[in-house]
Amino acid sequence: MLRNHLADETSPYLLQHADNPVDWYPWGEAALRKARQENKPILLSIGYSACHWCHVMAHESFEDEGTAALMNELFVNIKVDREERPDLDKIYQVAQQMLTHGSGGWPLTMFLTPQEQPFFGGTYFPKEPRYGMPAFRDLLRRVAAYYREQGKEIATQSRELQAALAAMVPTPDLGAVLETQPLAQARAALERTFDGTFGGFSGAPKFPHATSIERCMRQWYATSADTEPDLKALYMASLTLTRMAEGGIYDQLGGGFARYSVDGAWMIPHFEKMLYDNGQLLCEYARAHLATGEALFAKVAHETADWVLRDMRLREGGFYSSLDADSEGHEGRFYAWERSEVQSLLTPREYSAFSTRFGLDRSANFEGAWHLHTYASLGEIAGALEDSAQAAAALIESSRAKLLKARNLRVWPARDEKILCSWNALMIKGLSIAARVLRRPDLAEAAGTALDFVRHHLWRDGRLLATYKGGRAHLPAYLDDYAFLADALLELLQTRWRSSDLDFACQLADVLLDQFEDKDNGGFFFTARDHEQLIHRSKTFGDESVPSGNGVAASVLTRLGYLLGETRYLDSAARTLRSAWAGIQEYPQAHMSLLNALEDFLSAMQIVVVRGEASSAAQWAGALSQLYAPTRMIFAIPDDAQLPPALAAKRPGETTIAYLCSGMTCSAPLANLEEVARTLKLRVT
Repeated sequence: MLRNHLADETSPYLLQHADNPVDWYPWGEAALRKARQENKPILLSIGYSACHWCHVMAHESFEDEGTAALMNELFVNIKVDREERPDLDKIYQVAQQMLTHGSGGWPLTMFLTPQEQPFFGGTYFPKEPRYGMPAFRDLLRRVAAYYREQGKEIATQSRELQAALAAMVPTPDLGAVLETQPLAQARAALERTFDGTFGGFSGAPKFPHATSIERCMRQWYATSADTEPDLKALYMASLTLTRMAEGGIYDQLGGGFARYSVDGAWMIPHFEKMLYDNGQLLCEYARAHLATGEALFAKVAHETADWVLRDMRLREGGFYSSLDADSEGHEGRFYAWERSEVQSLLTPREYSAFSTRFGLDRSANFEGAWHLHTYASLGEIAGALEDSAQAAAALIESSRAKLLKARNLRVWPARDEKILCSWNALMIKGLSIAARVLRRPDLAEAAGTALDFVRHHLWRDGRLLATYKGGRAHLPAYLDDYAFLADALLELLQTRWRSSDLDFACQLADVLLDQFEDKDNGGFFFTARDHEQLIHRSKTFGDESVPSGNGVAASVLTRLGYLLGETRYLDSAARTLRSAWAGIQEYPQAHMSLLNALEDFLSAMQIVVVRGEASSAAQWAGALSQLYAPTRMIFAIPDDAQLPPALAAKRPGETTIAYLCSGMTCSAPLANLEEVARTLKLRVT
């Protein structure tokens, strides 16, 4: 079979389309030149490997000879993996919403002029007319005719769209006085949208919104010493984490979370499992366990970390991107159960406990089968079995192990095995935090190995690359890659110290300032100064499915600035916050990452530096890390570490000592662990 121009790509999504009869090109000069030379419009199709409706459109249209022939005749066809090219996806998602006044999503189907200007678009289009949409073939003919006949109108529309894209960059308020009022406004907005029954901050479809959970936790902590602490904020975070852990969005057998729930009760998910969701949620469950002592949160953190290490790790240490929603052509088939199959795998007593726990004693909840969702507590099951809760838990665990073993023999969902820098950074951060909270050295080792993988394969000549697969790394990295990786390094340094990691974090921060910062207006562009020139250079401040790169960058620069006494980092963080200030004030709930950065900046951060023999310093740091404190960092730095001047000045003593710093001011060294703990208002054990 003659393959198209995707055959040499690294993206599993693009390779899925390499045998299509469509003459697909990857985004690049070859395709753009062909469009210009032949004066053909471009059909730009953006999707990703785990996307269910991307698969549907591919099977219906892109694998169809007749449809492909029409596409090849009328268009230059470009296929893009939105995970490898988020720069393109950001631009054309916004353009589609502006042109159609509809919502975005994937697959994104955009029609461009040869000069890359969009003039029509949508998401999924069916092969035959349905869902109120035209047949894709009919649409192709109409769009091609419109391009031929309406050149002047398209040119006018393109100018208007360019102006609209430019206007999206918020007007900076570089003279703004940064203050805490947006934190209170975000808190009020979260309570207005909070689901008091099932948790979460929206109706169906319901997403985890890890940044909202983190904001609630931080709000509670900020008031925890008050006479009336904000227990409602803690409740909103805890209920959301609990209901998700009980729900079908959580893999009750294998651990890890699906992308979102199609209903408001977290019961039936969209079954794709993404590395970025699980990295963020691993952070939040570990932190929530530290804050509350809730055993369920620790259990979920353990199981999510175990899933990542078991099913999502490349042998050399990096982490794969996602598991597909579909297997054997059906969404969710891998995860759903027939009642008879479960009965055949378990003893009668196990089945009695398991079926009550996960709803197999109720009506089917997913296409005539059962997707596991927690219904009954261990106490209720113990009562029904006339046994102890410990015995009920043992029956549940033995049942889970048997079913997981059987499920592993099924046809697995496809796994997208590319290694993305930014998503790996989110998981490195999650593993680093979980390693400290759960006292699991294996998670710290996994985080360090993943970091070493990223540095070895994706750090070239002082710059990051965005993606790696099959021995090949390519594509210039984006804002998120630098900001998320520097953020992960600051967490890993608190888990185990390596001076080379601090040096790496500073190198990343310096590239941010040199290549991404808007020197005139503050904040950071999504692409570097020397990036390929596109029709728009995005600069966004709101959180999406991952935290805002601007928010994470501002927080990283704040923490590095205070740690190292680097005022240029602090100044850049302040410029970023002021650049985003109008949006933060108007829609604080859309800017949770920037609010966290604001809180870090205004609180001046509390930094504890422990110096001493490596094992003793680590023991001190472990004891001092037993309390949830999001605006505190604790570093155990061995005596012999090579350090930059600000940290080298915190010299080791004859025994282990600690320096307590707030902002740029540090205490005299304290040589007694109990004294340090009293100063921090901690009990050490």
